[in-house]
Amino acid sequence: MATTNTAAGAASYPMTSLYVGDLHADVTEAMLFDKFASAGPILSVSVCRDMITRRSLGYAYVNFQQPADAKRALDTMNFDVLCGRPLRIIWHQRDPTLCKSDVGKVLIENLDKNIDNESLYNTFSAFGNILSCKIMTNENGQSKGFGFVHFETQEAADSAIIKVNGMLLADKKVFVGRFMSRDQRTDPRGPRKFTNIFVKNFGDQLDEEKFRELFSKYGKITDLKLVTDDSGHSKGFGFCSFDTPEEAEQAVENLNGFTVGDKQLYVGRLQEKNERLSEVKRKKDLKRQERLNKYQDVNLYIKNLDDTIDVERLRKEFSKFGTITSAKIMSENGRSKGFGFVCFSAPDEATKAVKEMNGRTIGSKPLYAALAQRKEERRMQRETASRVPQHMPITPAALANATPQEQKQMLGECLFSLIQKMQPELAGKITGMLLEIDNTELLHMLESRESLKAKVEEAIAVLQAHQAKKCFAAKLVVNNSAAS
Repeated sequence: MATTNTAAGAASYPMTSLYVGDLHADVTEAMLFDKFASAGPILSVSVCRDMITRRSLGYAYVNFQQPADAKRALDTMNFDVLCGRPLRIIWHQRDPTLCKSDVGKVLIENLDKNIDNESLYNTFSAFGNILSCKIMTNENGQSKGFGFVHFETQEAADSAIIKVNGMLLADKKVFVGRFMSRDQRTDPRGPRKFTNIFVKNFGDQLDEEKFRELFSKYGKITDLKLVTDDSGHSKGFGFCSFDTPEEAEQAVENLNGFTVGDKQLYVGRLQEKNERLSEVKRKKDLKRQERLNKYQDVNLYIKNLDDTIDVERLRKEFSKFGTITSAKIMSENGRSKGFGFVCFSAPDEATKAVKEMNGRTIGSKPLYAALAQRKEERRMQRETASRVPQHMPITPAALANATPQEQKQMLGECLFSLIQKMQPELAGKITGMLLEIDNTELLHMLESRESLKAKVEEAIAVLQAHQAKKCFAAKLVVNNSAAS
C-alpha cells in the first residue's frame, strides 16, 4: 500500500484560520483586528491568555470568512512589525496529529545570532510550502543558534536538506538535517555504561542465595544487596553490581521480564538519586495534570438559567455543538439555583458552545456560558479582574463586517456583562430594552460608564412605572368586581 509523504496534505476543508505568534504582551484583539481587516472580512480574533492572570501568552488566532483572505494575510503580513515585534504567521492546524507529525520537519543548527525568523523563512520557502518556521530563543529573545522549519511535504524537506546543508548563511556554515524526536535521538557518546542494576517485583520468591545464583550466571558480582524489613523478610527488591558494564547489560537483557514463581521481574540500570527524584516528580506531576485535565477545556459553567429550564432542556440546547458526557442543574429543595454544568467530549465542542450560547436568551434570560474553573483559579481571577479587561473591545469596523443580527448579539453580550454588575436581577430585561437603541449610541455607552449608568436608571424607571400601572389596573378590576 502506498504511504503518504505529506505533513499536512491538501486539507479536506478550506483553511481560514491563522496562528499569529511572537506577540508583544500589549497586543490586543482590537489591534489585531485593525491590522488584519485590510486582508478581508474577519469572523473573530482571539488573543490566548493565561487562565488565571489573563496575561497574554504571546500568540493569537485570526479567523477569516474566506480562505483567499486568510492566504492574502499570510502572504503579505508575515513578519510585519506590531508593537516593536515582527509577527510570525502560520496556518492554524486544527488537526493535532498534523502538528505533532515529524514528516517534513527540518532542524537547522549553527545559525548566526543575527538570523531571524523572516530570514530563515525566506531562505527555505524556495523549496516548498512552509507550515511553520521558528528560531529558538532564550528568555531575553536572543537566538540560541538553531531553529526548525516544518514543510508541507517530506520531498520539500529533503530538497532543503540537500541544497542548504553545509551552506554559508551570514558567513556561518549551517547544519541542516531531518528533525528527530527525543525517542529517536541517541547519545553521541554511545549507550550509557553502567555496572549497577536495580531488581524488583520478586516478592518473597528469592532469598539472597537464590538472588546471587540467578544473577551470577552473567558475570562476576562485586556487590549484592537484598532489602529486608526489620523481621528479615524480603521487601521484594534489591541491588546487584557487576565487574564490567558488559556483564550488567547481559543481566538486564536476559532477566528483565523473567518469571520467578508467579512474579515477573523488573531488571534495569540503577538510576542516580537525582534521576530517581526527577522520575518520581514527573510521575506525580503527570497524575496531578491528568486529574486537572479530565475536565479541562470541556466542562462549561452555565448561569442565569430561567427557572423553567430543566436538565433535558439544557441538554437539548447544547447538544447541537457536540457529544455531551454529562449535564447538571444545581438545585436546593427541588428548586433550580439558576446555574449548572455541561460537559462535552472534546475541547473544540465546548469552545463552540461558549461562543454560540454565551449571551443567548433561553426562556426569559440571557445565559452566561464559560469554561468552568477550579476554586483557586476563580479566586485569583477575581483578584486580578480589576486590572484586566473582561471582554474584547468592539470597534465600528468589527460591527461593519457583521450581519445586523450578529451586531446586536455582539453588543448584547458586552452590555449584559456590564449591566449584570449593576442590576443582577433585571440585567436580562434591561439589556433587551437597550438593544432597541441605535448601534452607534450603544457603542458610546460601552465606552462611557456614566452614559450606560444613566440609561440603566431610565430603564429601571420605565420598568417600575410599568409595574405600578399593572398593579393599579389590577386594583381597579378588584374594586369593580366588588362593587358589582
